[in-house]
Amino acid sequence: MSAASPALAPGRAHPLGAHLVDGGVNFALWSDHAEAIELCCFDARGEHETARHRLVRGEDGVHSGFLPGAGAGLVYGYRAYGPWAPQQGHRYNPHKLLLDPWAREILGRFHWDDRHHGHVRGHPEGSHAVDVRDNAEIALKSRVAAQLPRASRQALRPTADLVLYEVHVKGYSMRMQGIPEALRGSYAALAHPASIAHLRRLGVTTLCLLPVHYSLSERALAEAGVCNYWGYNTLGYFAPDPRLATRAHAHDPTAVAAEFRAMVEALHEAGFEVVLDVVYNHSAEGDEDGPTLSLRGLDAAAWYRHEGEGRLVNWSGCGNTLNLAHPRVVQFVLDSLRWWVEAMGVDGFRFDLASILGRTRQRFDPDAPFFVALRQDPLLAGVRLIAEPWDSGPEGWQVGRFPGTFLDWNDRFRDAVRGYWLQRVPRGEFARRLLGSSDLFHHGHRRPTASVNFITAHDGRTLADVVAYAHKHNHANGEQNRDGRADEVAVNFGIEGHTTDPLTLAQRRRARHALLATLLLAQGTPMLLAGDEHANSQRGNNNAYCQDNPIGWLDWNVDEEAAVLISALTRLRRREPLLRHSDWFAGNAGEGKAHVRWLTPAGTGMGVADWHDHDRRDFGCELWAAGARAPRLKLLFNPMLIEREFALDEGWALAFDSSGERLPLAGLDLAPVPVFTPILLAPAQTLLVLVRMPDEESPP
Repeated sequence: MSAASPALAPGRAHPLGAHLVDGGVNFALWSDHAEAIELCCFDARGEHETARHRLVRGEDGVHSGFLPGAGAGLVYGYRAYGPWAPQQGHRYNPHKLLLDPWAREILGRFHWDDRHHGHVRGHPEGSHAVDVRDNAEIALKSRVAAQLPRASRQALRPTADLVLYEVHVKGYSMRMQGIPEALRGSYAALAHPASIAHLRRLGVTTLCLLPVHYSLSERALAEAGVCNYWGYNTLGYFAPDPRLATRAHAHDPTAVAAEFRAMVEALHEAGFEVVLDVVYNHSAEGDEDGPTLSLRGLDAAAWYRHEGEGRLVNWSGCGNTLNLAHPRVVQFVLDSLRWWVEAMGVDGFRFDLASILGRTRQRFDPDAPFFVALRQDPLLAGVRLIAEPWDSGPEGWQVGRFPGTFLDWNDRFRDAVRGYWLQRVPRGEFARRLLGSSDLFHHGHRRPTASVNFITAHDGRTLADVVAYAHKHNHANGEQNRDGRADEVAVNFGIEGHTTDPLTLAQRRRARHALLATLLLAQGTPMLLAGDEHANSQRGNNNAYCQDNPIGWLDWNVDEEAAVLISALTRLRRREPLLRHSDWFAGNAGEGKAHVRWLTPAGTGMGVADWHDHDRRDFGCELWAAGARAPRLKLLFNPMLIEREFALDEGWALAFDSSGERLPLAGLDLAPVPVFTPILLAPAQTLLVLVRMPDEESPP
């Protein structure tokens, strides 16, 4: 077809993407280095090209054009002309149809084919050999979306009140009773009344959804007959993934978006926040041998970070790294974030490998361009922001260094708390994590709530597997058990995996409950992993990223006891402000602020020698409100496999027992049980919470 057409009128350079304006569609696309970009229009099914128009290159690398008479539903793609010079980072190949990075709707089903690659795969000359086969017939297409009304917004909760719940949309409901089979695994299922009832029962406030952006499975996975189940391989940054929609909607991008939006609205009506796990550190185009689907063909040199000889920087561990040091890439990410807030109604974002977003030339900078732009954006400055504060680049671990209102995942909390209850982490390290990790977060204007405390997450063992498998069992992933973290803190209590031995099962149960109790009673922002409330197992797999099957789906028929425990703990957390204190505890009572006093089992204050006594790990603490004459709460910790004695002064009542032996797990439904003896026996592997009785309830 002709590379030019009089049907295309001059367009506007802003906003980028395809937008309905003035009786037609305005197309605007950025490429610093392209010599020309063509807009290719297709029939409604995306099967036949109907017209081709050259966009006009304007200022600052923006190519634009206006197509009068066009409207929503127009199917299109781009072809980009420029140098083929891989060693300089340029990979222009007009034989490849390119997806609009700003596309709101994506049409078609992707299948791996060598024609998607800009170079001839396997050629002796490597990437220097250009593949001239046209891939338009099999390429994904962009589709112009209708203008959506602005989504309703809700006020965010105070950070101190948050209880996060990390969940995979599909895995959550695939085996959930009460969800119709036609809905299972979908956005609609997550918003179903049965789902909402369970979430309310737990007392969680904020759903953190694993990636829902349009993603692809890597070629190696597809050829092995599996998929990237978790979805950390984004191609479409404005489109909800059709694989998570109901079957009735999955083939219609408009219906997929409507189902996603309806899910958010239903969750909002039920009082929940919705946070998306987003992947702006790399794209689905992979390493230098990857396909040319969108960004690579439009301007690989600008979109991606490169090192010598055109090699891609791989701080993501996924083959490429997006160049957030470029202002247009920053603009792209901000445009995408705004779309999900304005059009889809989400409340915030958890940024995968977020250290990459703060890298300038190389090192991490809390004042990097992306963070500056994000904090001054009128819309995005007010949404929930959570960082996974590490990547695989130099000095990639940046816990505690994210700016503004960011909350940071705290892996030090995970390892210390697991280590305290399961191995031999000393009391001092455990105490530091229990009070909000001041060594990491007590600087600037950051608060204890900035620490996102977790003991399990999607990446690693489930809680049931933490106490049942000392070794990873990832053979089902097809990588000879080489993938996944090898040094994850976990024990099996003497038997690897499944057992019917009652002593082992009892030890595992007590350990699970003590870990959950610590998570929900510690200072900071707690995050639960979906499924831990009913002892869901992945059979020892600690990297179930490709397990779209019962290994990766939640099993709802294991154990309901932990759900009762979590419900009790979230109620206790809501009832006792000192368990979700938004400020740092003072070092001593003389400062007139809320403070903590650490106790030996004998009831005396912990001294230097006690903190360094690694043979004793049982201890306790008292939490004092500001200006109070007596402590309000006492927490006692016994990680040992035998009972331990704790000396008590008068005036205490037992409010919570993680073992359920001294007080039922649902004990918060009852009045706290007064303790009138000077010695309290703490069961093995148990966390106890005592509350100060009113004066009139004290013994005579």
